[in-house]
Amino acid sequence: MKKWMKAIATMMVVSMAMTGCGGSGDSGDTAAEYTVGIVQQLEHPALDAATQGFQEKLTELMDGNVAFDYQNAQGEQTNCTTIATKFVSDGVDLIMANATTALQSASAATADIPIVGTSVTDYVTAGVVDSNEAPGRNVTGASDLAPIDEQITMLMELIPDVQKVGILYCSAEPNSIYQSQLAQAELDKAGVAWAEYTAADSNEVQAVVTKAVSECDVLYVPTDNTMANNTEIIKNVAVPAGVPVIAGEEGICAGCGVATLSISYYDLGAKAAEMAYEILVNGADPAEMPIEYVSEGITEKYNAEIAETLNIAIPEGMVAIGE
Repeated sequence: MKKWMKAIATMMVVSMAMTGCGGSGDSGDTAAEYTVGIVQQLEHPALDAATQGFQEKLTELMDGNVAFDYQNAQGEQTNCTTIATKFVSDGVDLIMANATTALQSASAATADIPIVGTSVTDYVTAGVVDSNEAPGRNVTGASDLAPIDEQITMLMELIPDVQKVGILYCSAEPNSIYQSQLAQAELDKAGVAWAEYTAADSNEVQAVVTKAVSECDVLYVPTDNTMANNTEIIKNVAVPAGVPVIAGEEGICAGCGVATLSISYYDLGAKAAEMAYEILVNGADPAEMPIEYVSEGITEKYNAEIAETLNIAIPEGMVAIGE
């Protein structure tokens, strides 16, 4: 009986020791379970796809030995801050921040826990790294910057008689400002007039779009979370006015656009997962990991319904969204 009780006690000590190591992420052993906190800024198809790509790829890489605490901030900055603060309090092994405000909140919450961003255009503009080549902090990630020069070329091919382009975005989103500047430079090169139309939040979108379609013959909408969340409003104003929208990503195009040259946000999330794996398992330092980009799977796509309604001829080779 004494021997049996001693054996039970020994097993309990071993079990407690193993439990104490689980989820620490320090050993680099994929047999350990790691906890990753995911803060997603809001729900829309692009961000949802990035989160899905991240979770599925990291689960695959970690052989399932990773737990996710997924939290959606519903578009509220205060929620992003609350979620990030709780992740720090809980001692998660890594934070995945999906979209700019989520990333900024996570960066402000901790300088120690590794942070991997996704669905962020320019990390320097977001103020979370020293440079995209050498972040210098506990933050790295994958950029959703699409080839804006090629998007503007596509715009002019689809609308060859364009006179003035309205660049539509939310003024509260730094990465949209960055994309607008790139688009302006490309339109200047092409000798096409342009004007910026900005909304501070969702409440201003309808009025701003109404003004834009009265002054421009084409709208360009970069990858902007506020606009992505209000595509129905944009469509209901732009389509009756006969003004086509060229979108920075597929989700916006599906809602209100004619065409897009978009990266795959699923692939973007998967790339962020690969970076997270290197940090968790191989001990990589985010401060030394350059921001990465998706260079494959960039496809010209179009919205068949809106293209037909506006009588816009789609060149051969473009892919209809949903096919």
